[in-house]
Amino acid sequence: MALTGSSSPSFPPAQAPDDWVDRFLLAGPDDQECLRFEAPVDRAALRALVAEQAGRLTAAGLTRGGTAALRLAPSLGYTAALLACWQLGAQAVLLDHRLTDHEVALAVERLAPQVLVESAHGPAAAMRGFAETDPVPVALPGGRPAATGHALVQLSSGSTGPAKVIARTAADLLRELDCYARLEAFPKAGERVVLLSSMVHVLGLVGGLLNSLHARVPLTVPARTTTAGVLAAIGADDRPTTVIGVPFHAELLAGAADPPPLPQLRRMIVAGELVRPGVPAAFTARYGVPLGTMYGMTETGVIATDLTGRNHPAVEPVHGMELSVAGGELHIAREESPYLGPTDPTRWSDGLLHTRDAALIEAGTGLVTVLGRRDSQVSIGGLKVDLNEVEHTLAALPEVREAVVVFADGAIEAYLATGNAATAGVTDRADAVREALARELAAFKRPRRLTFLPALPRTATGKLVRDAAALRAATP
Repeated sequence: MALTGSSSPSFPPAQAPDDWVDRFLLAGPDDQECLRFEAPVDRAALRALVAEQAGRLTAAGLTRGGTAALRLAPSLGYTAALLACWQLGAQAVLLDHRLTDHEVALAVERLAPQVLVESAHGPAAAMRGFAETDPVPVALPGGRPAATGHALVQLSSGSTGPAKVIARTAADLLRELDCYARLEAFPKAGERVVLLSSMVHVLGLVGGLLNSLHARVPLTVPARTTTAGVLAAIGADDRPTTVIGVPFHAELLAGAADPPPLPQLRRMIVAGELVRPGVPAAFTARYGVPLGTMYGMTETGVIATDLTGRNHPAVEPVHGMELSVAGGELHIAREESPYLGPTDPTRWSDGLLHTRDAALIEAGTGLVTVLGRRDSQVSIGGLKVDLNEVEHTLAALPEVREAVVVFADGAIEAYLATGNAATAGVTDRADAVREALARELAAFKRPRRLTFLPALPRTATGKLVRDAAALRAATP
């Protein structure tokens, strides 16, 4: 496997070299800008910060084959601490900084890292793109060294249930970077990236942070992720710019009332969940550039893309990704299970990763259309109902900004965000929605219950929560 796009040397595909961080992520001219958290950071400064964090981790007892859990907000400190873990040959466990102390304690008990790295500073304010962090590693009693050779351990988003423990090797991370390097429309040297996705999760981590370091594309994290803050970050530099985020960010920008001219904007790329109908056209109408989409999973990283927007909603598999559909479910060829602990055969078996997403693969072109969660099909009175169809119908209504439809206690429930106070005009909105649904959906498909909220709850990765209990708990 030879990484392209950054003059990287080749190495055996079965494993990454011990110095992979230095060779593929930190290498480059000393004065070359690589990151910007308000102020620019060049490669010499980043290497110095990584060395400092490596010294702190070593002093806390972390060695090659050890385990460290990072509970840090996206920041320069987080970046340096993560790269230092890998530079030392340790396994990094990423815990979202927005988790409660109770949730972190449960994760630590479950994963048993030897070192926990937290910030000496308080949590970041809402709508901040990054935080000020001073990583402080603390040795944990009872921590265990890594039982596998994986470099990265992440917890799934938990949008539909309990989180899964997902592990990836350094070689697999480098394979994904090679996929990005082969995508002609993905940012290349001489361009820049404005990152809105959290770099604690797979899209922002690999597609944003690691790829920018590898491809030598300067990465900017806006100080604020408001519409004005993002537009200011785009306009602050004349170099060709790609914005990377989730569909929520695209809708936010598409709704900007009077954005300034942004001739440097080349495209926006989103992933994480399905893009609502009409959003790509609205974004392109507003800025004159395409809204590209990517489909991926924490287990594999990027799977398929449509960076030009020409194939939407279909996407094209990236280099080396073997996809198939069986029983309506999308499967991905993968020799080993990506999960730590006992393997659930409904998620991985016989060399296939079961995505639990319904999909179609177009004969001849190989283009993939992801239809939504395969478990979205339920039975109402013996009749099959696709919750995705109900959800998309609701989301297209003018009274609804976003929607989540779930099946609980034998009935369909819809949770709708309007952007208004949850108690203001509920009856009128509910009547309007029901009238529209009566025109567009058969009676057995219509939700028995409509719940209006100012905003729908989201996971740490920005995905809409689809757990019925969690949605009910968020209801006033």
